[in-house]
Amino acid sequence: MGSLAKWLVSVEMIAKECTVLEDLKTPAKKFRPEIEGVRAVAAFLVAIYHIWLGTVSGGVDVFFIVSGYLITTSLLSKMDRNGGINLLEYLLGLAKRLFPIAFTVLFFTTLGSILLMPQSQWKQIIAESFTSAFYFQNWQLAHNAVDYLARNNEASPFQHFWALSIQGQFYVTWPLIILFAYFLASKVLNTPPRKTLLTLLSVIFAISIGYSVYITAVNQPWAYFNTFARVWEFSLGGILALTIPYVNFNKYVSTVLGWLGLAIICMTGILLPVSSVFPGYAALLPTIGVMLVIIAADNGSSLGVERLLGSKPFLFFGSISYGFYLWHWPLLIFYYAYFGTDTVSLQGGLIILAIALIFSILSTKGLETPIRKMNSKQSWKVGATLVAFMIPVFIVNTTWGVTVNQTIKNLEEEYYEEGVLGVSADIIPNSDGEVTEGIMKIIPSTVHVKNDLPAFYENPECYSEFNDPRVKRCSYGETENPVYTIALVGGSHSGHWFPALEEISANLKLRIDVYNKDACRFSDDNFNGQLHDSCMEWNEKLIDLLIEEPPDYVFTTANVGKGETIPLGFLSQWKKLEGITEVFAIRDTPRMLVDPPLCVDEGELTRCAAPRKDVLSENLPWENTEGIPSNVKFADLSPYFCDDEHCNPVVGNILAYRDLHHLSTYYSRTLAPALAEHLVRALEQLNKYADYSDNET
Repeated sequence: MGSLAKWLVSVEMIAKECTVLEDLKTPAKKFRPEIEGVRAVAAFLVAIYHIWLGTVSGGVDVFFIVSGYLITTSLLSKMDRNGGINLLEYLLGLAKRLFPIAFTVLFFTTLGSILLMPQSQWKQIIAESFTSAFYFQNWQLAHNAVDYLARNNEASPFQHFWALSIQGQFYVTWPLIILFAYFLASKVLNTPPRKTLLTLLSVIFAISIGYSVYITAVNQPWAYFNTFARVWEFSLGGILALTIPYVNFNKYVSTVLGWLGLAIICMTGILLPVSSVFPGYAALLPTIGVMLVIIAADNGSSLGVERLLGSKPFLFFGSISYGFYLWHWPLLIFYYAYFGTDTVSLQGGLIILAIALIFSILSTKGLETPIRKMNSKQSWKVGATLVAFMIPVFIVNTTWGVTVNQTIKNLEEEYYEEGVLGVSADIIPNSDGEVTEGIMKIIPSTVHVKNDLPAFYENPECYSEFNDPRVKRCSYGETENPVYTIALVGGSHSGHWFPALEEISANLKLRIDVYNKDACRFSDDNFNGQLHDSCMEWNEKLIDLLIEEPPDYVFTTANVGKGETIPLGFLSQWKKLEGITEVFAIRDTPRMLVDPPLCVDEGELTRCAAPRKDVLSENLPWENTEGIPSNVKFADLSPYFCDDEHCNPVVGNILAYRDLHHLSTYYSRTLAPALAEHLVRALEQLNKYADYSDNET
């Protein structure tokens, strides 16, 4: 068993077998004080940009290339010294460095979230806590970035763990890449190992940066959190580690390059909109800055940048930069939540920095340092200690998650027992933001509302995601012997009428064919690039299908947001169906100015109401539009949201919105009678329906 374990965790003698061939110089494994200083600068920039500028600095890209440089240097040193890499020992050492502070922050951030964060964010926060603990939160955020239904998620206290997730994935895979390069060199190609590794890293760099440039241009939100779009930064650090012995400049040039590199690192966030253009080729800027600093320090001078970056204050801050990065973000989010603001004063920001500094010192010196000094050969003792940090995080989050789910279940049962008033009761909150006496409580619960989606979203085969141009169809309602067929087409602003249609489908004998695509509209115009290419392709396929298999009515939106006219792309699509089928176009719902679930959590309902003139056009969009095809019928249900002065996010005892601009499923259901009045008049003109008056919805 021992020999098997040894075989699994190491590759013996590979390096020694390769040394007979002329190879690159071994990168010197030595303490690089300037790198500690670079880490300090990067961590400080990240915090400054987050707190006062509300943007990002490119500091995480600095961490990535530094990690690539240091880990490559360390692993090559192990290969030369031991002839292999003991993976178990390596991973334990890695865990000793990462886990104590990370899981301490996760634990206390969870407790803080329970106390301070609004209930509407709880399910999102719980999910991100688990993905952070297992180092794949970047993929969750990447998915959310392109998932239209999750785009309105607020920033969570765990969001900054995306960078740690990518680094964790790098740390685990990098020794395997190095071992693979040495294996190729000794067993397959008979080439020098470090030259082989350099070639392999160059290939990885080229493929990754090529993909990064492409995907950043095509889908930047996805690219930002994508591991494969970031690997080139780690590869570049590895390439620098292998080639730095051959890079020499005189002291004057090195001095200039070093200070230039530091300036680039500090100015990247000012020169570039990092959050919207990274990674891609733009991320070369801070990584080149880091390379210039490291190269310059290797050819140091008395006036070189390494003198500053290697000074005691920078060394000290660099040694706690990991903890500082982890602590500053949840403190910032808790500040926002506690004070009900989205900006930070100078004094408030300084307090956040001071607390983050204190916490990072305590957690680094009090937790990380003692555990790092533990003997890795006593693997059981190290493992048990690390598990002791992990268990409280999983216990607290699991308990919290179970409690939230049970609460949601209990509330749903309670709501059905109490009944739903909604538009049936002409009641809105009073001037104090309180619901009229006699109304039980606002429903649905803010804990649940953001995840309370129309039923067709439960089946991935019933809607097309952001990048998917395929037309998918699912049928609901009266599917056996329908009198009418309604094609519900478009994006989420069409889709959130599905619960209302489903409510009236039995009485009207409706079959509802859902053709839904994330972040798309029923249009042959892309709104100046706002609609993705896949949306345009989906529209082309959909119109052909509707012409080939025409429903009785195509149900879609008539405008976008406040829009005072009907978009030309809408009219063009409707025109293609003229003489083939009818179109039922409903006025788009008013878009709130502040997030309704958050307002309900904060108990300030009157602040949530939006001035009507700001979110709804004075005239109906179709009254301001010429060239409307003859096959279109319109409906305006805005009176059920808005009075003469305001548009309200709470109607009766129903929370009408699940986010800034999507109806809650509960409220959509209560709109069924109002929608039925309009729909019946439209259906009667088809002469297929006898008498709706004998039915009730």
